[in-house]
This record gives sequence, structure tokens and C-alpha cells, in this order.
Amino acid sequence: MKKILIPFLIVAFAACKKDSFVSQKKVASINSSITTATSLLQLVYSDSMYELTGVAVSKTGRIFTNYPLWNSPHKYDVAEITSQTTNSPYPNTWANSWNNGEDGLLKWVCVQAVYVDNDDYLWVVDPASPYMKGVYEHSYKLVKFNLSTNKPEKIYYFNYVADENSYVNDVRVDTKLNYAYLTNSNEGGIFVIDLNTGKIRQVLQGNYSVIADPDYHFKIDGKELKQNNAPVKINSDGIALTPDGSYLYYKPLTDNKLYRIQTKYLRNENLSAAKLGSKVEYLGKFTTTDGMIIDKQGNLYMGDLENYRIMKITPDLKMHELVKSNLLSWPDSYAIANGYLYVSCSQLQKQPKYNTASPQWPPATPFTIYKIKL
Repeated sequence: MKKILIPFLIVAFAACKKDSFVSQKKVASINSSITTATSLLQLVYSDSMYELTGVAVSKTGRIFTNYPLWNSPHKYDVAEITSQTTNSPYPNTWANSWNNGEDGLLKWVCVQAVYVDNDDYLWVVDPASPYMKGVYEHSYKLVKFNLSTNKPEKIYYFNYVADENSYVNDVRVDTKLNYAYLTNSNEGGIFVIDLNTGKIRQVLQGNYSVIADPDYHFKIDGKELKQNNAPVKINSDGIALTPDGSYLYYKPLTDNKLYRIQTKYLRNENLSAAKLGSKVEYLGKFTTTDGMIIDKQGNLYMGDLENYRIMKITPDLKMHELVKSNLLSWPDSYAIANGYLYVSCSQLQKQPKYNTASPQWPPATPFTIYKIKL
């Protein structure tokens, strides 16, 4: 893949006004059946209308979220949070103005995730699959933003690396070796990007570690998640990179198995598919989670979607409950910044396609972002 020249990008995405988060306070009671552990959750952002999934926090405290084009209503794909209930489109309104039939290469089409790396650059994952009905005109992409200028530095397109049924889901970036790793949650697979050359490869396709266990019954509130009367199966989704960049942790969403692999094997283009697959390490059964993240001490944080919890897994693979609350309705994505763990709650299980009998949308409770003191 060839590099995209920065001046071209600057024309495509004008800089937006830099705003900072201005109000943070402890969350009030939103649900009468909350648990006592709710006091650990501090409300960062609340949106009663639009479904968010991601959260990213810069070293200076700027907070970003994203809204995939999955359901109606929909307004922006990427936004910077400006108060507990307000945001501004990022990097500007034009980038968030895509409509079906337009070119999606330089606009957001259906953004799934946002992430801030160790060098304080913002990365935006756009699988470009509106309503999850297939990639739109090969416009799936990963975009790197300089937060000092609010201008993109590079766009990495997944053109023909994965087919139109793929769904690029989440990203982690090794700023020392200049590699990015992403998951394909629809088909199952791991993308490896050499950020210096722009070359993208998809690996581990078909490997047991990226495919959800067909025998696992994924239940929330005692009800198995189904679409069109069939159990929902979501493959490799959340990923986490160790502080030294040596291991990538990942798992399918709709089962409780956790895996990891040394990144040196992912970067080795000479390994056959079988040889690479043999390097996967199965770590055991833990929880069903969407996203995950590792702190500087090597602790892995992940959700427990079925039980409204956030879990902490120590380097010796012992799991502890960090917080449990009914407010944690589908804890989706994670960020660590300034001594806090941030978590977004997307309430994905309440979408109409999973609730044909009572499709209330948006749900009665807001989509939220919380932070937890570590």
C-alpha cells in the first residue's frame, strides 16, 4: 500500500477546534437496581440519543468517542467530548457528513473504534460497513491523527487485504517498532500493519483462536443473544498489547476463551499459516468481553458482558472483580489515562435486531462513558 501524502490529507480533513473535557463528577443513580459498587464509577459522558462504542483519552485529558452507523438515529461518527453531555465532530463536520452514494475514502463511513497511543496520537478505525451490511466501496481504513494540529498524518486502507464481508474492529499500536494490530470481528483474523511501509497483512484466518466457540451460549439477563432466531456469534474482537509490545492478547467476543501470541511471530512474514497458528497460546476460560486493555504493570482489564462487570486479570492469570453494576450495560471499549480506567457502555444487546419482540430504541437509559480510579 502506498503512502498518502500529508498535504493531500490536510485538504481532506480541516483541523477542528481543540476542546478539553470540562466537567467530571460522580455518577448519580440512573437505575434503581444498581449495586453498591456503583460508587466506584464516575460519570464522564452521557448521550441519551446516539449509540457510542469507543473511548480514547489523550495525555492532556482530551476525550474522544465514536458512533458507528448501525442504527437510526445517527449524527456523527467521531466526536471530541466537550462536557458531560456535549461533543463536537472530529476533526470537523465535513468529515462526518458521509451519505450513501458518496466517496467514502476521505470521510467517515462507519467508525468502530478510537485509540490514543503512547506517543499521544489518535487512531481511528473505520470498517466502513454501514449497518454491518458489507464494506462500502473499499473505504475501510485506519487513520492516524496528530493531536497537536488535529490533522491526519496517514491513512492506511485495507483495500483487498480483506473482502467486503470483513469488519475491522479494534486497534493497538506499538510505537517503538511502528506496527499496528487490528481484529476482524466478522470473519475472524488479525491484521498486521507495518506503519513504516504501509503494508497490511491478515493472519490467523480460520484459526480456532479467532473463531467464537459454536457451543457457547452467550446470555445476558438469562436470555441468549439471537438474531433471526439464530445465536449471535462474534469472532475476534477485543485486543490488548503488553507494555513492552511483546505479546498481543485477543479473543472472540461471544465465548469466554482468552488467547495470546508473541508479536514477533505476527511480524514474521516467512512463517506459514500453520506455523504461525502453532504459536498461539490458549490461556483458559475467563469472561465474555468486547474490548480489553493492559496497564503498565501488565494487568489485563476486560468486561464481563453477561454479568455487568469489569474484571482485572493479573500477570499470573488470576481474575478479580474490579466493579459490578447494572450501569455497566455492555461495557464496550477501554482506555487508561491519568490514573483512571475509562469504559464506554454501548448497550449493544438492546439493539432492535436482537429484540424483535420489544425493539425500544434508543433504550430508556443513556449510552455512557465512565472512569474508575486505578
